Amino acid sequence: MRLKPIQKVSQISSGKFINQYMKPRLPVVLEDFIDPESLAFQKWNYQYFKEIAGNIPVNIYGSELDSLDRVASNPIAQTTFSEYLDLISTSPTEHRLFLFNLLNSKPELKNDIIYNDVTNGKILKWLPFMFFGGEGSVTRNHIDIDMSHVFITQFQGTKRIWLFPWEQSDLMYRLPYNFHSLANIKNPDYSEFPALLYLTGYETLLHPGETLYIPFGWWHYIQYETGGYSVSVRALPSAFSEKWRGFKNLVITRNFDNLMRRLLKEKWFKYKTRIARERGTKAAKKQRSFQI
Repeated sequence: MRLKPIQKVSQISSGKFINQYMKPRLPVVLEDFIDPESLAFQKWNYQYFKEIAGNIPVNIYGSELDSLDRVASNPIAQTTFSEYLDLISTSPTEHRLFLFNLLNSKPELKNDIIYNDVTNGKILKWLPFMFFGGEGSVTRNHIDIDMSHVFITQFQGTKRIWLFPWEQSDLMYRLPYNFHSLANIKNPDYSEFPALLYLTGYETLLHPGETLYIPFGWWHYIQYETGGYSVSVRALPSAFSEKWRGFKNLVITRNFDNLMRRLLKEKWFKYKTRIARERGTKAAKKQRSFQI
């Protein structure tokens, strides 16, 4: 597996961003996607969040490697937002919040963010999400089910993010009817999953104030190097075929997988595992033939 650093740019025009990154679907770190004068950078912190929303109940998520047969892992506990912030600010923990939308619970916070929209109005500013995690927590390697472009901005702490293009799905042993991979790419077992040897991707350490652009359909693995939080916004792909794929994933594929999992239980997961391994073996052989 080979990783190369993601380019960082600032003060890029919409035309350059769209032509150089969005259309060819290449990742990039934008250093000023959110205006540095935004109030979010000045007043947001854990203490402020506890004052305005500390009593809100939140679901806690643990290691996603324990739920490979599911589109999304189930929460392992519930606590208050204030207690969770105390946890991640005092000790390393794999516990994280998944799609906890503080910006919907407290919509006035949306006014604290000023976007330098390099997409010519494509980003869905009304649909932001916040992600919180403790030092050492991870988000398994996955693609976003709705097939949107994603802009994820770090506000506190740092995240290490790996990206891989859709075309390498079989090399990661993608589970059919799911949106994550069978293989653990963070600690790869090349004897069990030899196709991982041929992966080529990108890596960045995302710092506060920086925004990573993840093109639609790209795989991403995220590890919290420190406790912290980020905000993401999305932009729909331009092509109707990609919008349809996102709709199909949300409405058809996900529900079909849930139905089959309920009906066939472990047999369904074994079937998907076998297909993922077969496709990975075939993809690895194809890569070896290119290198001869």
